[in-house]
Amino acid sequence: MTYVTIGGVTVGLMILAWFITSWWPGLKPLQKDPVRHAAALLPFLLSWAYGALTVLGIGGLIGWAARTTVWITSWLGDVALVWGVGADAGQRAGGTVYLPLTQTGGALVLILTVIVTVAAKKSSKHGSAISRGAWCGMTLGTSAGIAGFAAVPLATAANWCGERLYTAIR
Repeated sequence: MTYVTIGGVTVGLMILAWFITSWWPGLKPLQKDPVRHAAALLPFLLSWAYGALTVLGIGGLIGWAARTTVWITSWLGDVALVWGVGADAGQRAGGTVYLPLTQTGGALVLILTVIVTVAAKKSSKHGSAISRGAWCGMTLGTSAGIAGFAAVPLATAANWCGERLYTAIR
């Protein structure tokens, strides 16, 4: 079972803070054109949902990559906490909530992996937002509070969309 440490969650929150800070257009521009500025959040948010979905019980190579990302991020975050502010390392940030994906939900995650990978590679404008969003989703998606909040709608949506997709193809 993969769990995220406080250091890993801290890194995930730092990625989120970095993105929000770099995105923030200011109050007046946001009030003037909220739709355009809110649309700039979509690549990050959609890839965040994908990243969180990959740690919700996915196995195989994709699950291994997601768990490895969480492990490395937790280790880096723990090192940063110990050497940066003198905090304790290795403390769990809470339990992990896993909601099983159906066979068609897992197939949809595989399709989404191709889409996210190609979008991150092809898009020079949104590539870093997509990559950071997926990374942030993987780290924050394993913390108990966020996983508990995101697991049910994400896994349910993936299972439902996968079932509809494969029912339509048959």
